[in-house]
Amino acid sequence: MEQQDSILKGKYPAKAHCIKVASYLQSKANASANSVIYLEGQQTILIEDNDEPRPFRQRRPFFYLSGCSLPDCHLIYEFSTTTLTLFIPDLNPDSVIWSGLPLLPAEALKKYDVDACLPNSALGSYIASLTERGPTAIQAYVLGPPSDALHFKPPPDDKHLRAAFDECRVTKDPYEIALLRQANTVSTSAHAAVLRAIPTARNEQDLEAIFIAACISAGAKHQAYHGIFGSGENAATLHYQHNDQPLSGRKNILVDAGAEWECYCSDVTRTIPLTGQFDGESRAIYNLVLAMQNAVFARLKAGVQWETLHLRAHEVAVAGLLELGILKGGTVEELMETRVSVAFFPHGLGHYLGMDTHDTGGNPAQAERDSMFRYLRIRGEIPEGGVVTVEPGVYFCRFIVEPWLKDGEKGRYIDEGVLERFWGVGGVRIE
Repeated sequence: MEQQDSILKGKYPAKAHCIKVASYLQSKANASANSVIYLEGQQTILIEDNDEPRPFRQRRPFFYLSGCSLPDCHLIYEFSTTTLTLFIPDLNPDSVIWSGLPLLPAEALKKYDVDACLPNSALGSYIASLTERGPTAIQAYVLGPPSDALHFKPPPDDKHLRAAFDECRVTKDPYEIALLRQANTVSTSAHAAVLRAIPTARNEQDLEAIFIAACISAGAKHQAYHGIFGSGENAATLHYQHNDQPLSGRKNILVDAGAEWECYCSDVTRTIPLTGQFDGESRAIYNLVLAMQNAVFARLKAGVQWETLHLRAHEVAVAGLLELGILKGGTVEELMETRVSVAFFPHGLGHYLGMDTHDTGGNPAQAERDSMFRYLRIRGEIPEGGVVTVEPGVYFCRFIVEPWLKDGEKGRYIDEGVLERFWGVGGVRIE
């Protein structure tokens, strides 16, 4: 914890990220040393038919190269000089009356890992000066077409920068890992607050409110994603969104929620007995999911093939469901071939984690036909420095399982009588 705090006292390593992305472009897109990266941050957008702005969320590529979470900003990184220039909104006296003084260029220089900070009004002339510096043309790399008012010659390349970000963001540096740890520290505290509140909570939304309040109180004003607070059979819906059902008469609640810390995400899931103790069926499924996770942890290391870990989790699931009597009619190996476990564990094992909850670089196979791998968000080897979630689960979702029961060929592998005892478990996920 002390090392984490020490790291976060420094500046976000924007320049190092610029160099990393530029190196990728030079090696993969043959970018010349005379190239630049130009990015626009998220602009202020008003709510339709209203004078209030939409909730602000900085564009992740922009934050990655600047560490700046202010709206209406721009940046330019020059390969030849490794110069990073941040452009921030001009001082607007009318805005100051309502919102107070904004961050000024001198303050931004101290706060961010940039070489220069200029007002947005200087952006056009700065770009013009780039294109006039010498006989060699400046190639600009952008994400989407820049504003019509900005003239790059030749036209900017908007084809290669996205891939550069997707790959470079996969491996994290110590500062990024410290941010992820801080997000997890806040989320851990918030999950504990939910656990303490369960005896007096009456509705899923009570627990969601407690989680969000605990995060904000700890300094994390934004959630990494819309939290899932699914009680009873609602827990069988993977991304349950309503969070508004009464808790009375239900066995368990699945809480999948995480705070965001300075644009970096956490992703934590726990399944909790609402009565203080799991009943027999819930305990059996919880122990099975925990065994699935531990089996993956035992093999997880840099260079491992993610698909093999996913298969291992399914093997443990099949063995456990066979032992409980929910599955029948074959050995583990034979049942793995039928893909019956997908009816109970339909999603992928996990995903990369970073500035997005489902972070970049997983290279999922969009046209995958094998049901066991259809929803894998990561394909291939896990690199050194990658951050992944491991989130196996077992669910009793009627929408998924009942078609198997009605299919004469598939249904023979599921014991419907035993299954009947488990519907109330809903779903168990540990992440």
